[in-house]
Amino acid sequence: MNTSARICLIALFLLLPRIAMAQSQGTDNSCDHHVAQWLDPASGDRLDIEKVLARLSATRIVLLGEAHTTAAHHRWQHYMLAALHSRNANLMVGFEMLPRRLQSVLDAWSAGKLTEEEFLEQSQWDKVWGYDAGFYLPLLHFARLNRLPTLALNVDRELISKVAHQGWSEIAEDQRRGISDPAPASDAYRESLAQLYAYKQTLRATSEEQGEEDPPDLDEIRNSDAFAHFVDAQLTWDRAMAEALAAAHRRDPAALVVGIVGRGHLEYGYGIPHQLADMGIEDVDVLLPLNSDDTCDPLPLDLASAVFVVDAEDPQQAPAQPRLGILIEDGETGVRVMEVVDASVAAATGIRKGDEIQAAAGFDTATTTELIEVIQRQAPGTWLPLELLRDAKTIELIAKFPQSFE
Repeated sequence: MNTSARICLIALFLLLPRIAMAQSQGTDNSCDHHVAQWLDPASGDRLDIEKVLARLSATRIVLLGEAHTTAAHHRWQHYMLAALHSRNANLMVGFEMLPRRLQSVLDAWSAGKLTEEEFLEQSQWDKVWGYDAGFYLPLLHFARLNRLPTLALNVDRELISKVAHQGWSEIAEDQRRGISDPAPASDAYRESLAQLYAYKQTLRATSEEQGEEDPPDLDEIRNSDAFAHFVDAQLTWDRAMAEALAAAHRRDPAALVVGIVGRGHLEYGYGIPHQLADMGIEDVDVLLPLNSDDTCDPLPLDLASAVFVVDAEDPQQAPAQPRLGILIEDGETGVRVMEVVDASVAAATGIRKGDEIQAAAGFDTATTTELIEVIQRQAPGTWLPLELLRDAKTIELIAKFPQSFE
């Protein structure tokens, strides 16, 4: 979990159960006829932007959700920061993208002391987050231009990984990074996470070439220690970010604290809002963007305080990115493959879970960052030589990228 590629895929998995309702493209109940409009999930009514902003001006914490790789969502967040700042100049902006230990780097950026290149290097952006910095730099520049206080909301993935393997109760007090005990998950959140856990099990079985099997038994999942630890990990993540937001609010109760966060931590109030309420902070609004090809009729009543419909992006215009299709982490002698995505370049190449990639295109890949840099340099149609360690033997494979990255 502490590597950028693994973070990218796990974050995607976290979104799947809660946005399944938004994936009925081409149907009569799509959001297409609501583009550039605010909607109230509770009533389905259109909302006037002035009324939305008036409500938010009286709120203490506003959470702006996103799908991490959707450019339109980040443009909407940028617009919302400007709109909120016009109503309340006393604004703080928190970013999920950075762990708390990098707060000093974020402070230096906001104070104008770092160039973009220096900020990205010192914040270890590619390692701790991994998503395209170009999506987030306009938000960071807005905060810097207006000299707004910025907050690093997250914790390092090593803690989340430990919790996922051992459970929260087994983490020693001095290793909890100051995080208090999370509020228990609601039944609805647990059910959502059980669906996610089942999906991941199915994906893992497929990647390990186990063939078709019966779907995972949800009752078995719900009663397993592994799932309990999985839930603990999500709650730890939610709690850590909620505590950072709450601390900012308590430092300046008159400020409007805005969180830039993945929507999986916000939808239905399951994640961060639930943890904030446990800390006595209920003056919270969750705003979400919806793509025009999502489902709007009807919207789930408790999805968010309000939603804004953006144009669905044309895949032809989206930045093309080469992908092997693996979950990875730093290993002892190379980059360890944790999972292989079905029907991916990696699966077609013969890469297996447990392999350690030691070189790519003749470059040593001792760390995940080095491997990612090599992959991102590949053009469509490239043949990428790989050197792997498998069962104490060195083998060579050729990864063949498609003619386009659509």
